[in-house]
Amino acid sequence: MTKTTTSLIGIILTILAGILLYMKLCSSCGVPVAEEPVEEKAVVPVTPDPTSYPFAFSDGEYACDVNDNYNFNVSSSSILMPLAQGVTDCIGSLKTFLADNAGKVINITGYFKSDENNDSAFPNLGLARANAVKNHLVENGISSASINTFGKLMDEMIPKGNMFLGPVTYGLAGESADAADELKALYDKIKADPLVLYFNTAEASINLDAEQRQKVADISRYLDKVEGAKALVVGHTDNTGKASSNMRLGQERADFAKDYLMKNGISAVKIDATSKGQTQPIESNATDEGKAKNRRTVVTLN
Repeated sequence: MTKTTTSLIGIILTILAGILLYMKLCSSCGVPVAEEPVEEKAVVPVTPDPTSYPFAFSDGEYACDVNDNYNFNVSSSSILMPLAQGVTDCIGSLKTFLADNAGKVINITGYFKSDENNDSAFPNLGLARANAVKNHLVENGISSASINTFGKLMDEMIPKGNMFLGPVTYGLAGESADAADELKALYDKIKADPLVLYFNTAEASINLDAEQRQKVADISRYLDKVEGAKALVVGHTDNTGKASSNMRLGQERADFAKDYLMKNGISAVKIDATSKGQTQPIESNATDEGKAKNRRTVVTLN
């Protein structure tokens, strides 16, 4: 075998050895590698922080700012007690400020959401909540004449569980220059179109529509603002049964309406409840329709 042939064979053997080594060391080269499956992470919902409004208001050098407030459950106008000490202290200072500054009033605006259930006698839960705060301030010596109440829709409110943290805001202001005229117009409105509640025979129950709730709010506002004003609640019946029994039934209905107004924040001393029984029909008792109109309780002003 010649030297050239030997060299050629050596080269070929080297090439073959290289190929075999490459195949052994890179058996998976060029073969697509399957990707490891990506594990999907569970999406954790983000719970937004609950809305919180402070017990805060100011006028000139006087200011109150407490990082707490009157709290209420969802779909409720009942204040959750006890109050924070800071709120209680501020109520005392507010009483002094209003007593020392004639003509100043505090405006209270209660918030509500459109998906809440309103079981109060007021047009909305915001106004009912503001009225509840007003009543608490009155219990603590602040005149109702120095308080205005309002309700406002606030659907962006976020509760803490089943509780709203202070869904009420405040502002100090001067009484409107037209306040006397506004109250006179309100009085005339109530007297011309009083709140009338109708009852079934021998029944005493109340279910207000939106217009009637607004009348309750108007009556409440007038009683708050005018010293000596009273609501007159008069019960009437049809002529079914004895006159003496109907007089008692009319009184029961009047008392029931009075109790309903009291539960919704109108003071008992501002309500007179009486009965006229069957003595003052407004329609003929000869028809069922007439009797239904006569079974009524009328709430107006003195």
